[in-house]
Amino acid sequence: MENRLPVKVYYEDMDSLGVVYYVNYLKYFERGRTELIAGLGKTVSEWNQEGHNFVVFNMNITFHKPGRLGDEAEVLTEIVPGSAYKLKMRQRLYRGDELLTEADVIVVCLDGDFELRELPEILTVWDDE
Repeated sequence: MENRLPVKVYYEDMDSLGVVYYVNYLKYFERGRTELIAGLGKTVSEWNQEGHNFVVFNMNITFHKPGRLGDEAEVLTEIVPGSAYKLKMRQRLYRGDELLTEADVIVVCLDGDFELRELPEILTVWDDE
């Protein structure tokens, strides 16, 4: 499963060097993950109300090229094989065909008491572990 999310770089996204401030890539990727999960039929808020709280457990990010003011880019978010407890996603930010940033992310699910719980079944149908 994958999601594509358009992103436009605004002045507020920039750092003192005139490129996208690194923290903003995390925001772009968060939006991509949120939209992918929402595409399954429930918003993150609805999942939370049902006791499924998705949190980032691990993220490995590589910055290849800087984003610049006015760039129109796209976040590609894909689910990759994980397990009943780890939702693995690969995320990439492209400006056209040019890869700017990529991240491998592991998301886990916590219950209302912040205890680890299994992912909802709909998120594990792509898993092979």
